[in-house]
Amino acid sequence: RPRLLTIPGVSQVIPIGGEVRQFRIQPDLELLHALDLTHEQLTAALRQFGVNAGGGYVDQAGREFLIRNIGRTISLDDLRRATVGFREGQPIALSQVAQVDFGARFRRGEAGVDGGPAVILAISKQPGADTIRLTRAVEAALAELQAGMPRGVVADRVKFRQADFIQQSIANLEQVLKEAFVVVAIVLFAFLLNARTTFISLTAIPLSILLTAILFAAFGLSINTMTLGGIAIAVGELVDDAVVDVENIFRRLRENRERGDPVPILSVISNASSEVRSGIVYATLIIVLVFLPLFALSGIEGRLFAPLGIAYIVSILCSLLVAVTVTPVLCYYLLPRMKRMGAHDGWLVRRLKAGNDVALRWAFGHRSLVIGVAAAGVALAAATVPLLPRAFLPPFNEGTLVIGLTYQPGISLTQSDALGRVAERLVMEVPEVKGVGRRTGRAELDEHAEGVHSSELDLDLKPGGRPRAEILADIRGRLSALPAAINLGQPISHRLDHMLSGVRAQIALKVFGDDLDTLRTLSETLRARLASRVP
Repeated sequence: RPRLLTIPGVSQVIPIGGEVRQFRIQPDLELLHALDLTHEQLTAALRQFGVNAGGGYVDQAGREFLIRNIGRTISLDDLRRATVGFREGQPIALSQVAQVDFGARFRRGEAGVDGGPAVILAISKQPGADTIRLTRAVEAALAELQAGMPRGVVADRVKFRQADFIQQSIANLEQVLKEAFVVVAIVLFAFLLNARTTFISLTAIPLSILLTAILFAAFGLSINTMTLGGIAIAVGELVDDAVVDVENIFRRLRENRERGDPVPILSVISNASSEVRSGIVYATLIIVLVFLPLFALSGIEGRLFAPLGIAYIVSILCSLLVAVTVTPVLCYYLLPRMKRMGAHDGWLVRRLKAGNDVALRWAFGHRSLVIGVAAAGVALAAATVPLLPRAFLPPFNEGTLVIGLTYQPGISLTQSDALGRVAERLVMEVPEVKGVGRRTGRAELDEHAEGVHSSELDLDLKPGGRPRAEILADIRGRLSALPAAINLGQPISHRLDHMLSGVRAQIALKVFGDDLDTLRTLSETLRARLASRVP
């Protein structure tokens, strides 16, 4: 723990499990009485044992020396020889009136890993610290500590690594960005049927993202999974302004080439870009206004979604800046030198326009029917709003599970620890479980006042395998034999639920009152009624 606390970015290290060695003294009451010694005398003597004392200073040869009496010791023999009293002028040693050995300090928590004893460290980082970089520093420190560990002690088994979730999220976002870029390119080329106009439009995506990253760095904003998510949402819209600008410039250049007295190319491009500039500016501002309500969210919602909204708005504004600056310049260098500028639309656009013409003619001939169908659709959509599922965040797939086991209050730590070991062995039988770590009760430095009746299991899952629902059902079925309330979830999701509702569960029902027996009866009745409605 002291070694890990020296790493920049680590705010707290909370160990749980194992035993802290202490001196244990068991007095013999008969011998104390026979030697006329009291508990007060014994206690006072023990308090004086092993005390460091200062003796002031002494001057010798022009130098000052500090005098100290170092009485601290970890030797049992020194403690056994400690004088606790006198009888007839003879000192009485502690070993004459008590048994002296090593014992474990009183504790309210236990830990285990894969069914065996362990010490689990929960490492908390400081706000603003880079999780991935800090995780690598912690792993490097653990590798250094492993070299000095006794034989059989392993210090590099990580049961929950938050950096894995972040790296997986970044990998997913990178995949989304790549796929979005390819899809946008295909759609643009299908509509434009022109390699140069497609290339000019696509340049808006990397330039807008690069400009967004530069602005984030300039203003000290962090790039995280939420900001990358905002950019991923905006990818499909980053080319909108550029496409409108390119299409109008391309059309004006084609018309200018067909004229008998063509005007200068630069004037054509400038005028064509100015024609659509107000339209793309207004359209961009309307899109920005749609995301402004995100900044009105408070609490954890605002902290999570504000970076997403900032990234989205900044990237959209950057795409507007690229469309009115870089896009006309690229059009000036690439489009006028084209040998051919087709005077007709592509095949796909012609088909769509033909279908649109037929649909419009039919709609104008059946105005009442069209308006009635639209009104009915709006009414149906409004009626289904209360039936839509609502959730603060979509379900995560963190690759790790957290199982909360709650026994009846009053259970001893020894019994709770024994049941926890049984739970470890049961979940290890699940094929997809790679490892399990368990914390029972409360660590000495933990801020959460958990009783010894509470256990928490962290399960590391193997990639692939059965669907997640089947794995959860298998684990729940194996643990159902234990006399405990079982709650399955994921580390980050559990903590978000805890922050939002105070309960580490997706569904929580709180019952308040003064009579504990009545509360238990009502809670059990409600639990049974809810369980009867579960399909």
